[in-house]
Amino acid sequence: MTKVAVIILAGTESHADTGRLVNGLETAKEFAETAGDEVELIFDGAGTQWIPELEDEDSDYHDLYQAVRDDTAVCEFCAGAFGVEDAVSDSGVVTLDDHDGHPSIRSLVADDYEVITF
Repeated sequence: MTKVAVIILAGTESHADTGRLVNGLETAKEFAETAGDEVELIFDGAGTQWIPELEDEDSDYHDLYQAVRDDTAVCEFCAGAFGVEDAVSDSGVVTLDDHDGHPSIRSLVADDYEVITF
């Protein structure tokens, strides 16, 4: 059994950012599809900007996102800082504020999660 936290930090501004998003989603999906594995997908920092786009059914990456949506969470502080707080709230995706408004990476490490960032 493998436990992994995939953290999307890439924003929405460049082709390279999109590549990092897709690679992160594919990685999370691979773990989600593997029996016995546990995956947490966290959108943090500029990565929170992806939520409104990924929730849009017309997005090129909507279906890929839907494959891992149940394992998804968003940094509460960063959603506000990057102007997507309302979209995140409307989406119903869980927000994390464990450490000063942000997800606790330390808790993930303490719980034996491998942390992978994109």
